[in-house]
Amino acid sequence: MQDLVVLVADKNMQFALQGALGRPQSLGIRPLTWEIRPHMGRDGGVRTSGADVLACDAGRFSHALMLLDFHGCGHEERETSLTLEEKLDDQLQLVWGARAKSIVIAPEVDIWLWGTDSALHEALHWSAEESIRDWLRHRGFKFDAAGKPLQPKEAMEAVCRAQKRPRSSAIYERITRRVSLQHCTDQTFQRLRAQLLGWFAP
Repeated sequence: MQDLVVLVADKNMQFALQGALGRPQSLGIRPLTWEIRPHMGRDGGVRTSGADVLACDAGRFSHALMLLDFHGCGHEERETSLTLEEKLDDQLQLVWGARAKSIVIAPEVDIWLWGTDSALHEALHWSAEESIRDWLRHRGFKFDAAGKPLQPKEAMEAVCRAQKRPRSSAIYERITRRVSLQHCTDQTFQRLRAQLLGWFAP
């Protein structure tokens, strides 16, 4: 039996998680055997049928995670990301019990990419004299108190355009292999890390 199956909304999320799970020491967990699968229906598909999809794996994996972006899932106007996460947890627990958890990322997985400037500069081969964040501020992007752009996906797209490189899934993995996982301030990533630590402590 493998340790973990993860159902994600798209390849960007898959590659971001691959980069993180490939660094178990940085997450504070033991090395894992894991499998990550993108859902064909993206965020809305994970929301509506993800628990049913994962139910088929309850005998093959000891634990399961289900990840989706809140932005684009189809329920942004109806409830908060946390209330949706609670509903999805209830669905998972019907089959998995305490062995499964959902993570609804608000607003979207791109928020996990915004670690230190040095890690971003290295991963993105940033060559401008000013930092990535200063470059974005000069172009009208706003940041929260933790230094995360309020529009993380659009900010990353702007940086990739400036570098004349596509915003590919490989960039997500390259960044999550470099940014600090222990000091990430994003609450959804903190919940993910806490859950993994609870299941897979060294």
